[in-house]
Amino acid sequence: MKGKSPNPEQSHLYQANLSNLLNPRHELCLLANKIDWEAFETEFASFYSTKGCPAKPIRLMVGLLILKQIYNLGDETVMKEWVSNPYYQLFCGEVVFQWEFPCDPSDLVHFRHRIGVAGVEKILAVSILLHGDKILSEDVSIDTTVQEKNITYPTDTKLAVRIIKQCRQIAEKEEVEVRQSYQFVAKELLKKANSKSKKQAKEKKKARKKLKTIAGRLVRELRRKLSAEGLAKNEEKLLIYEKVLAQKKSDKDKIYSLHELAVACIAKGKEHKKYEFGSKVAFAVGQKSNVIKAAVSFKGNPNDNQTVEKTLEQQEKLTGVRPPKAYVDRGIKSQEIGGTQIIAPSNGNGKTANEKAKLRKGFRRRAGIEPVIGHVKSDCGMDRNYLKGEIGDQINARLAASAFNFRSWMRKEIESLIFVWKYLQWLWLMVCQKPIETV
Repeated sequence: MKGKSPNPEQSHLYQANLSNLLNPRHELCLLANKIDWEAFETEFASFYSTKGCPAKPIRLMVGLLILKQIYNLGDETVMKEWVSNPYYQLFCGEVVFQWEFPCDPSDLVHFRHRIGVAGVEKILAVSILLHGDKILSEDVSIDTTVQEKNITYPTDTKLAVRIIKQCRQIAEKEEVEVRQSYQFVAKELLKKANSKSKKQAKEKKKARKKLKTIAGRLVRELRRKLSAEGLAKNEEKLLIYEKVLAQKKSDKDKIYSLHELAVACIAKGKEHKKYEFGSKVAFAVGQKSNVIKAAVSFKGNPNDNQTVEKTLEQQEKLTGVRPPKAYVDRGIKSQEIGGTQIIAPSNGNGKTANEKAKLRKGFRRRAGIEPVIGHVKSDCGMDRNYLKGEIGDQINARLAASAFNFRSWMRKEIESLIFVWKYLQWLWLMVCQKPIETV
């Protein structure tokens, strides 16, 4: 059952309203007054039943998701900040100051699953339209990056040790007596395999091979000894183990993590980081406004040429407007997609001096997408994705893009307020010839 937010117009006998105590020019107060919260109430009402105990208010849950991404917090840490920060509480629709957690941190997980990717796209659409209608028809820059998953650096040795441990857990759970658990043997072999001594190269290689042999032996033993019911229950896991142990260096669609099967190995040509393990994300950023208008996560490692069409489709879905031009890098070979002109760097043959100048200006503006992606990753929680599964990749990318747009709007609003205040100070000095007192 859908919950109700507190009535901000209701007066309280022993506690003053937060709106009367806090600075109305604070960035979160400005943003709270600008967002259309009723649109979220209408959009997400279909996800709630008409029976049962009332759930937490939709504004509270959406506000917590936005705050979590804006300030790059976790599900637990955003709750701690919410209790101690009255501006967080006002942003989420509270009327008076609260002393306890608004909900359990796990409720954010359930709410993300409830609204799904479509609900998160609604938050992204609101963050785009917040900047006004003028930015909708501008040209965009498109580029891709990697959203790294929260997994350890994958190696065959680590995966073999994890398989041995999980096989032992399955045997204990299903009450299967294996010939040997290899608990201490695997521990000693792992020490040898991770040895940094150059003199023990042969022993290291032998230990790694032995670990894979033990893992395969345990998988085969489970297949023989598990009951029909136990085998059906663990069939999916056993197939994953067999695929991991059989895969080779040159194989495609490899498994890099036992609990995150959708993780892909992506090489972006960075000197400090040759390979990144996660999902590829494409961004469409306005050339003049630097507003992120689309953020699409892709499974695997598709070519950049295959990401442009879906990125443009998402922008049209969120804003209702398709950009006239999209500036891309040299890897994109398309020239026009759905009425949008795709412009990639070229040698400029056959173009007039005026056309070359316009192209040069457009690609200079396109260079601004790199710092935008950097801020999204470092400031808005996309540097490392902690959400589970392929759906978690899509949700985190869109929430991070929304947070960047909200932060950009708040920064511009504060700057405009400062400009207006300085102008009023100057006007007062010109008229009265005396300094105005600071508010």
